[in-house]
Amino acid sequence: MSKIQVNTIELDYQDYGEGEVLLLLHGLGSTKKDWDAQVPFFSKKHRVITLDLRGHGNSSKPLEDYGVHLMVEDVKQLLDQLSIKKVTVVGFSMGGAIAFQMAVTYPEYLDNLVIVNSGPDFNDMGKIGEDLLNSRIEFLETKGLEPLAKQISFNMFPEDHQIELRNQFETRCKNNDYNAYYKSFETLMSWGIGDKIKAIKTRTLVVASDMDYTPITFKKEYVNRMQNAKLAVIYNSRHGVVIDQPEAFNQALENFLEDE
Repeated sequence: MSKIQVNTIELDYQDYGEGEVLLLLHGLGSTKKDWDAQVPFFSKKHRVITLDLRGHGNSSKPLEDYGVHLMVEDVKQLLDQLSIKKVTVVGFSMGGAIAFQMAVTYPEYLDNLVIVNSGPDFNDMGKIGEDLLNSRIEFLETKGLEPLAKQISFNMFPEDHQIELRNQFETRCKNNDYNAYYKSFETLMSWGIGDKIKAIKTRTLVVASDMDYTPITFKKEYVNRMQNAKLAVIYNSRHGVVIDQPEAFNQALENFLEDE
């Protein structure tokens, strides 16, 4: 693991392999370990960079400074310090929000954009978004982070044969700093790119699980608003597709990268 100074904080990151760069961005309340099943597969042909986003894992946990825009600036400065000019950004869940914003704010950095079980407007998801915001904040304030970690992990990996995945994810999630998680969630749910999605020209793959929190139709709708995007559906998978169906996910991503 390596540390790098960006925006007055330290980011913890790992750098593997050689070739065209894949930057893998994890989900809310997790760490770069979301990508344990992708790193060995893709680092054979690519340079693969994973990082703990601000407030997560081994990166700094500031008291107040959170939000998608700040995380994008962190990523840009990381790339600049590593002298990386072009990258394929792969963003899972909250990481997808950061990837979307990167495509809007710094499109010149992107070779490709890959969005995994995410969306372009966390602040405009209708009843699903409102219910998630209200219920999770109430849960956090009344029961705390550890019971929430247990609930989230069970919802993501409910099958008997997934108990090891469930326990690993629960451990990552419950180890979060409460304030950092709360601020990351709150600011994420106020973020969106709105009509700017129509201006994204970057070649894009959207990966959707058949049993994700939001339906496949939700992803189809925003794919259809983009200039150069296509959808790949992974079956028998819930929200954590990079973890619960890594072979199918890796194949879908590899096919997309090799079709360039």
